[in-house]
Amino acid sequence: MQNINMQVSDQKPLGCWSVKHRQIITCPVVCNFETHEYIAVHDDKVLRIWKNEDINLDKVFKATLSADVYRIHSLPNGGPVVLFKGGGVRTLDVLLEAPQQEIENIISDEVIKWSEAFMEGQQHVLMFATEKDGDFFVYVQKLKTNSLHKYKLEQQELSKPTGFTAYIKNRIITLLCLYSNDSVYKVQVPLQQNTEDEQQTLPTSLLLNLSVSGSVLKATSFVVLDKDHVAVLGSLAASGDESKECLTIWNTKFQTLQTSKELPLGTSGQLWCYEEKFFFTHGKVLTVMMYKCETASLAAAVGKLKDRQTPDVSSFVDWNTLGDEELVASPESQPSVALKSESKMTLRSKRNTVAKVQPDTLSVGQHLLKLKDVSTTVFEEELRQLMSKAQIPDFQATIGCVVTALVNRCKTNPKYYPQNLLLQIVQTRDLSYSLCPDLMAVALEKKDVHLLQICLQRFPDIPEEITYACLQVFLSISEACLQRTDVSLESITSYIDTEFDNKEVKTEIVENGFNAELEQDICDSKSPEETHVPTDGESCPVGLQKAALLNAVLRSAYSETFILPHLKNLPAQQAVLFLRYLYYLYVKCSEKINTALPGTQSPTINQIMDWMCLLLDAHFTVMVMLPEAKELLSKLHKFVRAQVRFYSELNKIEGSLHELQRLNHQKDCQTYSIEVLELI
Repeated sequence: MQNINMQVSDQKPLGCWSVKHRQIITCPVVCNFETHEYIAVHDDKVLRIWKNEDINLDKVFKATLSADVYRIHSLPNGGPVVLFKGGGVRTLDVLLEAPQQEIENIISDEVIKWSEAFMEGQQHVLMFATEKDGDFFVYVQKLKTNSLHKYKLEQQELSKPTGFTAYIKNRIITLLCLYSNDSVYKVQVPLQQNTEDEQQTLPTSLLLNLSVSGSVLKATSFVVLDKDHVAVLGSLAASGDESKECLTIWNTKFQTLQTSKELPLGTSGQLWCYEEKFFFTHGKVLTVMMYKCETASLAAAVGKLKDRQTPDVSSFVDWNTLGDEELVASPESQPSVALKSESKMTLRSKRNTVAKVQPDTLSVGQHLLKLKDVSTTVFEEELRQLMSKAQIPDFQATIGCVVTALVNRCKTNPKYYPQNLLLQIVQTRDLSYSLCPDLMAVALEKKDVHLLQICLQRFPDIPEEITYACLQVFLSISEACLQRTDVSLESITSYIDTEFDNKEVKTEIVENGFNAELEQDICDSKSPEETHVPTDGESCPVGLQKAALLNAVLRSAYSETFILPHLKNLPAQQAVLFLRYLYYLYVKCSEKINTALPGTQSPTINQIMDWMCLLLDAHFTVMVMLPEAKELLSKLHKFVRAQVRFYSELNKIEGSLHELQRLNHQKDCQTYSIEVLELI
């Protein structure tokens, strides 16, 4: 098998939804692959359907059903299927036609323990298992023909099922049952039922004993990988030893443990599998592990167990520790070969030939290990040569390893910081935060604002905590220090003119042919000379370099839910300075008809408005109390109010023009004429 362990760290969610207090989501949320909608049930009976752009579940589609829902199943080639706790089954389309339709109670006093849906040809097949007084039953429901068959599972002495999984092939459902005696049993369930008996007992056959050389695996969940392999998550313990949670892969054909991965941080006990990837929690993070099962053969099974008394704990390649792993290419050096974990037997066979290995055949991990103690000059030159190999497998991961190696050397040697090399790599390579998560942390420690600016512009997956840390560094660093720093000014040179902005120039807004100052509300206490609205000669509150850095923050991706708690920690003076800059940008955007700042890296008016709202939400009380902020809020209020009136007048003009256009279409002028239109 080939295994890759990728830890999904610092995830950037596509969406975040929540329900009201005391509402409980009572079955897993699923996606409708046909409509790209999400479906959830809270409080057993309330159905909710929404799309990505919906963030408030109170405003999305809601339907209250007549019976409690157990689970919703969604298939890629078929619509969602709803299974009720009483055993009734409906497709979502049928259910939405009449949400309050009566749902039959099929299983009476039985309790559903597990369910799964399949596609057989063009029809849905739903299978679920129930328990009543220690007896277990299996139901198979065909929705197209509306046929239901009930079976009873053969009992095992002093043991009962604790988990189920199943797959369908050749019109036969193979049900695998995990029993409390640490064994897996197989049950064959035919889809075609010829007998008229009301209930048939299904025989169980032992498929796998979860024990090797005295070690017993206390399984919590398992999934089928193919007809010869299953993955089991559980605690592995030998007599007298402390149990340790691990993920294992078993060959059911030859009853052998193929490989095992210890999980020292623990799991939730749940395991999912989709498109040759495992999904499970490890500690507080979600871990994704890719796998590929080899064809089951006696040689492979025996080879895994040869000359060892304990299960083989193979090395799983982790992106976070890839520098210490082996990136192995095939003998033909084909770039399509993935990361490969080698057994102990293979590693032992290499010890005698390691001296004969040529430098050109070394893997990335071997290169980095060789360079551990070399001088800085040799270290950087070797890394440059390593990056120049365009045909190397997993090229992007290799660049991530190189950056990680540089960052690790920076950590061990505080005086070493290859700024130019790091800048060159980030500017020329397609990297992401997840490939080198420590890079920005080191840049923050060194206050390397140029590197942070480039990372903010190029990395699509920066966590909100790091984005906030960059913002705080940019606001706190002095202008004098920034003037000596090389910063990209591409985003600001086309619209910030310091000489012009420092002039005391009074401007006014003209709305629909008249002065906006005359339209101030009576409640304004200032004289007309003091109430002109845009900026009263307001200059850019920060220097060019700081403005360019702040623009990088404004353009970065973030989730409002996760950035807001960090913004609340921003010091008051920095918050006021940031708000002044946002106000300055807002006025600059409003000077032009297209409301867009020139330049390729300039923030949009929507980004400016969003950050302004975030900052006010986070520091509203502080802004009201600070004298310097109070004046700024007053200016902002007047400017926004003037713009609202201005756009209101534009809407009136638009309505008048539409009406005139309609009238002109009604009359046909045969002669030349001049018409004067007067808008009142």
